[in-house]
Amino acid sequence: MKTPVLWVAACGLIDADGRVLVTQRPDGRDHAGLWEFPGGKIEPGERPEETLVRELYEELSVEPCLDCLEPLTFASHAYPDFHLIMPTYVCRQWDGMVRPREGQATKWAWAEDIVRLPLLPADIPLARHLAARLPKGRRFLT
Repeated sequence: MKTPVLWVAACGLIDADGRVLVTQRPDGRDHAGLWEFPGGKIEPGERPEETLVRELYEELSVEPCLDCLEPLTFASHAYPDFHLIMPTYVCRQWDGMVRPREGQATKWAWAEDIVRLPLLPADIPLARHLAARLPKGRRFLT
């Protein structure tokens, strides 16, 4: 029996300081407490970029610039009940302020710190990809 394939899209929102937004799955959902990059299921007939525009607004109240979504890489991960394929993007420009709408915690973090968070397994490749390619976080002495 073949395992169903689930297509989702994810995005690394990068702020002006070079930090990346991650969200924590809330209690009551699968993988509660794990961190992930925002995004969601690709609906039939929808392009991954359209998915991200829709999902980021629904989940976080932000509207990314469609032309500002840059393809970065993809993830392929076998979960017990399905296989996930996830095109991933980065975005540096959007309208609105991040306001979670689904009870999830959010965090702006340096890419090298995200790889140390408890992440959803499918999000680990994107975290490593960003950590290898983004400048290291600014560290100011106080």
